[in-house]
Amino acid sequence: MTDETIDMAQPGEAAKSTSAFRRFAPLAVIVAGLAFAYAMGWHRYFSLSFLADSREMLLGFVSANYALSVAGFAAAYVLAVAFSVPAASILTIFSGFLFGWLVGGIIVAFSATAGATIVFLAARSAFGDFLRDKVGARVRRLAEGFEEDAFSYLLVLRLAPVFPFFVINIAPALFHVPLRIYVAATFLGILPGTFAYAWLGEGLDSVLVAAREAGTEVSASDLVTPQITFAFLALAAVAAIPPVLKRFRSGR
Repeated sequence: MTDETIDMAQPGEAAKSTSAFRRFAPLAVIVAGLAFAYAMGWHRYFSLSFLADSREMLLGFVSANYALSVAGFAAAYVLAVAFSVPAASILTIFSGFLFGWLVGGIIVAFSATAGATIVFLAARSAFGDFLRDKVGARVRRLAEGFEEDAFSYLLVLRLAPVFPFFVINIAPALFHVPLRIYVAATFLGILPGTFAYAWLGEGLDSVLVAAREAGTEVSASDLVTPQITFAFLALAAVAAIPPVLKRFRSGR
């Protein structure tokens, strides 16, 4: 190989390296941010124990700085979701506790959608056509079926409290799901759960006071009743009807 050939190959390799860096850089930032948050111990603040210990201070700050509190909480929620911190339900309870179920639910609906969209775009940039390039024809057909009814499928996944929130943020990036469909299905799909958890948060103060007097701690699982879980599953079943009917009519 001549020196001229080597000189021609080097720019091509450099271009490939630059392209790979650009693809994976957003996802690497998210992973690094999550690791940094855990290393700093910030995950300890996403608990009902922290809320119980800081309730008076937090409520006082919100009362004195309402607009700043709303903006700060929204930004923190976006960052928590964008960095895939597994604390969506706890933070939604926080929103209801601090701002009431209506305002808190609205803040979370927009913030969670924004954070989830950031994760989706980062994962789509990194993975691209990974699914179609690496899997067989059968899985590829399943992917095409998902893409045909992406809105309905995503709506079901958002409504059903089965998979973690951050998993559903990333999984659609493996498919050709348009951004507008992802955003719309995410926003609408999280509304029932968002306002349900915010409503739990609004009534949490008396529970925290009683638990503190009794010397016990309250966890998020104590607040989610079987009735609420069943309601979410029922909503998911209703959302699943359109794609099921479409497949039944097409004979597949």
